[in-house]
Amino acid sequence: MPTPKRQISPASLAIATGLCTLLVGIFLVIGLKRSQHPSEAPAEVNVTDAKISPLLPQAPAQRAIPLAALAQLEKSQTGNRARYLLAADQIQQRQGEKALTSLQGLEQDYPLLGPEILVKRAQAYELSGNQAEATATWQDLLNRYPDQPAVAEALYALGRAQPQYWDQAIARFPAHPRTIEIAQARLKQNPKQPQLLLLLAKHALYLPDITAILDRLASEYKDQLTPADWEAIAFGYWQKQAYGKAGAAYALAPRTPLNAYRTGRGLQLDSKDQQAVQAYQRMVALFPTAKETPKTLIRLAGLLPAKQALPSLDRAIQISPAAQAGEALLAKLNLLDSLNSLQAAAQARQLLLTTYTKTDAAAEFRWFEAQKRAESQDVAGAVKWAQQITLHNPDSELAPQATFWTGKWADQIGSESTAKRAFKQVLANYPESYYAWRTAALQGWSVGDFTTVRHLSPAVVKSNQRLALPAGSATLRELYQLRQDQDAWVRWQWEHQNRVEPTPAEQLTDGLLRLEIRDNLAGIFLVSDLASRSRSEPESLGQYQAWQQQPEYWQALYPLPYLETVQDWSQQRDLNPFLVMALIRQESRFQPAIRSSAGAVGLMQVMPGTASWIAGQAKLSRYSLEQPQDNIKLGTWYLDYTHQEYNNNSMLAVASYNAGPGSVAGWVQKEGLSDPDEFVEAIPFPETKGYVKAVFENYWNYLRLYNPDIAQLLQKQS
Repeated sequence: MPTPKRQISPASLAIATGLCTLLVGIFLVIGLKRSQHPSEAPAEVNVTDAKISPLLPQAPAQRAIPLAALAQLEKSQTGNRARYLLAADQIQQRQGEKALTSLQGLEQDYPLLGPEILVKRAQAYELSGNQAEATATWQDLLNRYPDQPAVAEALYALGRAQPQYWDQAIARFPAHPRTIEIAQARLKQNPKQPQLLLLLAKHALYLPDITAILDRLASEYKDQLTPADWEAIAFGYWQKQAYGKAGAAYALAPRTPLNAYRTGRGLQLDSKDQQAVQAYQRMVALFPTAKETPKTLIRLAGLLPAKQALPSLDRAIQISPAAQAGEALLAKLNLLDSLNSLQAAAQARQLLLTTYTKTDAAAEFRWFEAQKRAESQDVAGAVKWAQQITLHNPDSELAPQATFWTGKWADQIGSESTAKRAFKQVLANYPESYYAWRTAALQGWSVGDFTTVRHLSPAVVKSNQRLALPAGSATLRELYQLRQDQDAWVRWQWEHQNRVEPTPAEQLTDGLLRLEIRDNLAGIFLVSDLASRSRSEPESLGQYQAWQQQPEYWQALYPLPYLETVQDWSQQRDLNPFLVMALIRQESRFQPAIRSSAGAVGLMQVMPGTASWIAGQAKLSRYSLEQPQDNIKLGTWYLDYTHQEYNNNSMLAVASYNAGPGSVAGWVQKEGLSDPDEFVEAIPFPETKGYVKAVFENYWNYLRLYNPDIAQLLQKQS
C-alpha cells in the first residue's frame, strides 16, 4: 500500500475556507499619481468583429492565411486588428521582416494600440538584425508616448546598453514587469540593495521567491524601514498567508483600523493568543467606530473567558451592521448556553430569529436545530427548521444543503409534495451547488451517481467566448479581447492602483487576467471570492448577480486546462474525464509545479513515495511529477486504483484519494453505506468531507457548463 497523498491544505489553496475570507486584493497600492485612474475607465471594448472573433482561439499557423486576407481590408477596424494579430504571430515565430510589413503605418490607422504597435516594430527590427532601426523605434516610442506603460519596454531595451534608462524605468514605472526584471538583474549583481528589495515587495508578489525577499527586508534592514515600508511587507506576508509574520509587520505599520485588526488576527492565527488579545484591545481603543471594529470585537470575544467575552459581543451587536450583529448575537447565544443562562439565551435566540432573521448567523442556528432534530429522529421537526432557511436565508451558504435535505427528509416521512418542491428549488436556485448534482442524480438524470459516475464519458463542448473585462482602460480591454493576454496582464500591472482594497470590478478583472496567463490559483480565488463579497457587501450584490447570469463567468471559474491530456488518460483508465478534471481543480488549481506542505507535487498532487510505488506497478522508469503528462498519468493510475479498492464507488475512491484507504475503510465499517448522502455528512475528517463535496461539485459544474444535454435540462428547471 503506498503512502497516501494529501491534498494541499486549504490555506495553501486559498479557496473557500475561513482563511480565504481574510484575503482582500492581490498586491499593494502602487502610489503612482496620474491624472486619470485607468482602471475606472467607463468605456467598454468588446471584439464583436464577426470575422476576427472565430480566429482568436486558433494557433498562429492555422490562422495565418485568413488573417493575411483580412489584413488587406484597408481603413477598417477588422483590417487593423488582423494586421496587429498577424504581426504578433510573426514575431512569435521569429519572422521579423514579415512582421515589419504587417506593421507598416499601422499606428496611424489603429491609435488605440499605437504604443504597442511601436513595441512590436522594435521587436521585429531586433529579430531582423537591424539594431539601429530598433533603437530608433524605441526612442520614437519614448518621444511619442512618454506616459504610456509601453515606454517601460523601451527603457528596458535601451538600458541594456545605457544603464541610465533602467534608472528611469525604476523611477517612472516601478510596477511594470520589465522594471521587476531590472530590479532582479541588479540584485543578482549586488544583493544588498534594500530599495530594490522594497520595490519587489510592493509590486511583485507574484514572484515565486517573494517570501524570502520579505524575510530579508524584515531581518537585514529592519532598522532602515519606514512605517509605510512595514505596511508593504505586512501586506505581502498576508497575501502569502504567513500570518504570524504579517501580524508582527503590521504592528510597525501606520496605525489604521485595518492594520490594527490584522496585527491581532495575524498573532491569533500564529497561535499567540495572549498577544492577540492585547492587540485587539488596542485596536478597539484606538478605533472605536471603524468598520473593522465589530469584527475585532467578535475575534476578541473568541479568545476571552465566557463572562469576559459577553461585553465585547454586546458592544459588537450595538455598533455592527446586521450581518455582523447576527454573528455576534449567535456567539453570545452559544456563550449563554454554556453558562446555563437559560432565560438570557432564550431572549438572544428570539432576537436572532426576529430582528436578525435574514443573517447568515440565523441560518447557522436554524441548520443546527434541523440537524439536532434529525439526529433524534424528529424528521418532521428537521424539515420545519430547514424550510426556514430556504424561506428566510435563501442566499446563505447553507441554503443549498438545507433545501436538499428538506427534500430528503420530506421523502422519509412521505411528504411527496414538499420533497418535490424542495428538489425543484435546489435545481432552480442553486444550480452550481454539490446538492444540485445530488438532486439531479436522485431525479434520474444521466449525471452519474456515486456508484456509476466513473464509467460515464460525457460529451465536451468547449466555448470560445470569454467574459469581458469590467475594469481597465480601452487599450487593456482591446488587448484582452484580442487574446494578447500576456501584454494585457503586463499593462494591468501598471493600471491597477487599488490593490489593497479593489472594487469588485477590479477584482474580477484581476482574476480573469491571471487565469489567462495560467496563474490559476490566484485567478480562481479572485473570481470565486466575489460570491463572499456579495454577501458581506450588499452594494456589490447586483453587480455579482449580473456576472453570475453569464456562462462565461462560470467557465472562468471552471476552466479546462490540459483537456486533451486529461481526456486521453481518462479514456485509458476508464475514468470519467470530468471527474478527473474536477479532482485536479480541487487538488492544484491546475498549477503544474505546485507543492503542498506535505510534499505532494503537481496537478494531481501525487506524493513522491506514491509516485515511486505507482511507477513500479506500471513499469514506468522515467517521469517528472512537475510535467503535466506524467503527473496525470500517475494520478489517474492511482485514482483507478482507489476505485478498484472500493468496487468503483467514486465517493469512497475520492475520499480515499484524499485521506488514504485505511481511514475510509474504517468509516465504512462504522457508518455503513445505506444512504450515501448521510455517509458523506458523517465523514469525521472535516477536510475530507469538504474535499468530497468540492470534487463532486466541481464535477457537476463541468458537466452543466460543457455538456449540452445537461445544460438544456437545467435550463428548463430555471
